[in-house]
Amino acid sequence: MKKNAILIGLGLLVVLILIGNAARFYRLNLVDHLSAIFYDYRLQLTMPRTVDERIVILDIDEKSLKEEGRWPWSRDRLGLLVDKLFDKHGVAVVGFDVVFAEKDESSGLKVLQKIGQEQLKGDAQFQAALAQLRPQLEYDKLFADKIRNRNVVLGYYLTSQDDTNVSGTLPDPAFAAGTFKGRPIDFMSWNGYGANLPELQQAAASAGHFNPLVDFDGEVRRVPMLVEYGGAYYESLSLAVVRTLLGQPKLLPGFAEGKSSGYGGLEWLELDTAGGRLKIPLDAEVATFVPYRGKQGSFRYISVADVLHDRVEVSQLKGKIVLVGTTAPGLLDMRATPVAEVYPGVEIHANMIAGILDQNLKDSPAYMIGAEVVWLLLIGIALSFLLPQLSPAKTILVSVFMFAITQGLSLLAWHYGNLLFLVANSLVMIALLFALNMSYGYFIESRTKRQITSLFGQYVPNELVEEMAEHPESVSMEGDSREMTILFSDVRGFTTISEGLDPKELTLLMNEFLTPLSRVVYKHRGTIDKYMGDCIMAFWGAPLPDANHASNAILAGIEMQATLKALQPHFKERGWPEIHVGVGINTGRVSVGNMGSEVRVAYTVMGDAVNLASRLEGITKQYGVGVIVGENTKNAVTGFVYRELDHVRVKGKDKPVAIYEPVGLLGEVSKDMQDEVKLFHEVRRLYRRQDWDQAELQLMNLQRMSPDTALYGIYAERVAYFRKNPPAADWDGVFVFQTK
Repeated sequence: MKKNAILIGLGLLVVLILIGNAARFYRLNLVDHLSAIFYDYRLQLTMPRTVDERIVILDIDEKSLKEEGRWPWSRDRLGLLVDKLFDKHGVAVVGFDVVFAEKDESSGLKVLQKIGQEQLKGDAQFQAALAQLRPQLEYDKLFADKIRNRNVVLGYYLTSQDDTNVSGTLPDPAFAAGTFKGRPIDFMSWNGYGANLPELQQAAASAGHFNPLVDFDGEVRRVPMLVEYGGAYYESLSLAVVRTLLGQPKLLPGFAEGKSSGYGGLEWLELDTAGGRLKIPLDAEVATFVPYRGKQGSFRYISVADVLHDRVEVSQLKGKIVLVGTTAPGLLDMRATPVAEVYPGVEIHANMIAGILDQNLKDSPAYMIGAEVVWLLLIGIALSFLLPQLSPAKTILVSVFMFAITQGLSLLAWHYGNLLFLVANSLVMIALLFALNMSYGYFIESRTKRQITSLFGQYVPNELVEEMAEHPESVSMEGDSREMTILFSDVRGFTTISEGLDPKELTLLMNEFLTPLSRVVYKHRGTIDKYMGDCIMAFWGAPLPDANHASNAILAGIEMQATLKALQPHFKERGWPEIHVGVGINTGRVSVGNMGSEVRVAYTVMGDAVNLASRLEGITKQYGVGVIVGENTKNAVTGFVYRELDHVRVKGKDKPVAIYEPVGLLGEVSKDMQDEVKLFHEVRRLYRRQDWDQAELQLMNLQRMSPDTALYGIYAERVAYFRKNPPAADWDGVFVFQTK
C-alpha cells in the first residue's frame, strides 16, 4: 500500500507538471520538440500529394539565369514578361516573390545624361536624340507602366534590425495604426524593411511581405498573416495575392465572442467576397499553418526563360495564378520545412494561396488548450491510480491502448475538423507514468558496490595506476605546489534537459556521455578530480608529473567535442536531446594533494588557476565555442592554431586575461580556416582601436565565410552597441563578466 501511495503521488505530480506545460504556464523544450515531430508526422501522413493546376510558379532557375544573365535582370525584360503573361497568356494575377528595391540603371541612361551635361552639353543634335531615347531607357518607369492597372502583387521583407534599415516604399497597410488598440495581440513586430521603389509600389495592385515564421528547429510551419510595423498592420504576400485575385475584398478581423481569447482576442481573418466569406484561422502569433500539399513540385513549374522566348503554350497559363520566384541555389530562397529540408520559398506562398482558396487551413483556437488540459486531467488521474495496481503485462497493454486512443483523437480532429489537437503532453505523460511504474522498484531497491574502488582508481586510468605502482617514490599524497593544467567541462542547459527526462532516462543519458568523455581524459593521461552533476573536473601534472600537461589537456578538450558530436546520432535514436558541452582549460601554479577533514578527504587541486578554469568553462556559451583556454595555457603550447577570442575580466577577478579558442593542431587546420582566424584577429585589432566601421565590414566578410559561427554575430552586436554608446577614451577593450 505504501508503495502504491508513493507511485500514485509521483504520478499525480507528473500529471500536474504536464498540465502546467499544456496550459502555457511554462515551456518544456522536450515536449515542444515532440509536438513539432508529431505535427510533421500528421502533416506528412495526410498530405494529398497532388498537383494544384490553378497556381503556376514561374521559376528564375538555372536555365533562365543561363539564357538571360545573372539576377537582377533589367526591368525592360521584366516588363516584357508582364506583357506576355497578361496580353498573350491571359493570367489572372501575378505575384513577385522578389523585391525591386534599387533603381535599374542598366540601360546606360545615366551615362548618356552625364555626357549630355558635360562633353556634349551644347550639341543640339545629341540633346534631341537623348530626349527621344529617354522614355525607352527609363526602365523603372517602363516596368511601372507595364504593371499599372494589372493584377500585379509585389513582395517585400521586414527586418528586426534598427529602424534606419529601411528602403523603398511599403504598400498601404491592411489595417491602420490603432485598429487593435487595447487588445493584447501578439503581433510579430519589425523595425525595418526592404520594399520596392516608390514608382513601382504605386503602380502595383498590391504588395505583401514574404517573411515566414521560423520555428525553434529552423523549419517553416507557419506564415504570419499580419505583422506590425510602425503601429500599422501589413498582410502577407499570399493573402495579398488572394485578395487581388478576388477583387480586393474587405478584410475583416475575427474575435472570440463573449470572452477574452487565449490568443489575445484575434482568432481569424475573413475575406468578404461576393461568393461568401473566406476564413483564415490564426494562432497566438497571428500566423497560419502552411497546408503543404506535398514535396517540391506540388505546383507546376515553368522556366521564366521559356515564357520570355515564347516556348509555352497559352493554355498552360491562361487564367492561372502566377508566382514569380526562384529555385536557383545562388539566389538563396530555399527553406527548411516539415516536408523537405530544402524547399523553395515561393512554393510556400503557393501552398498558402491554395489553402486559403480551398479553405483547407488547420485551426488551433483557444479552446483547444482547454480540451488538451481536460484530456490530460482525465487520463492522468486514471492512469496514476490504475497502473500501480496492475501487473507489468497489463501495464504495457493499458499504456499502449491510451497511446492509441490519444493519437486517434488527434488524427480525427485533424482530418475531419481541421483542428490541431496537440498530444505531445499526453503522450509524454503516458510514457512517464509507464516508466515510473515499471522502473520504481529498480531505482529504489538496486544498489551497486562497484562505486567503491581504490583511492587512485577513482581518479586516473589503469595505465597510470600501474605506472604509479612501478614508481611509488614519484607519488605523494601530501600537499604540494606545482605547475599544472586544469580542465572543467559542463553540459549547456543541463537543467532544462534534466527536467524533460524521467530519472531512468536521465541516468542513462549521463552515463552515455560521461563515460566516453572520461575515457578521453584517461586517454590523454588526465586525472579526474570529481564529477559535479553533469560537470567533469580534471587536471594534468599530478599525481605523476607530466611535462606536456598543457598540450594533453588541450587535446583532451578538443577530442571531447569530437566524441560528443559522434554520439549525437545515437542520442537522437534514443529520443534524447542534443548534448553540448563547454570546456574551460587553464594553466598555473596550484596546490595538489589529499584535502578535506577528519571525516573525509579527497585528492584534489586548489588555487586561483583552478577558479579561472571554471570561469572559462562558464563563458564558452557566451562566445559560442566549445573550448576556451587561458593565456598561460596558450603560451605553454605552441603547436596549435589559436583564435584569440577576447580580453575579459571574469567574475571575482580584477586582472583581465586573454582567452583563446584552440582551433586544432598546426598541421591539421586548413588554410581557409587559418585565413579566417587571421581575419578575425584583424577584427579584434580594429575593435580595440574603436574603428567600428571597418570592424563591422570585416565581420560581414567573416559571416559570409562562416555563417554558422556565433562568435561573429556576438561581435557584430557589440560593435553596433559601441557605435551608439561609445566607450570611454581610456577604454582598454576588456569585456567584464558580471556572472560566473
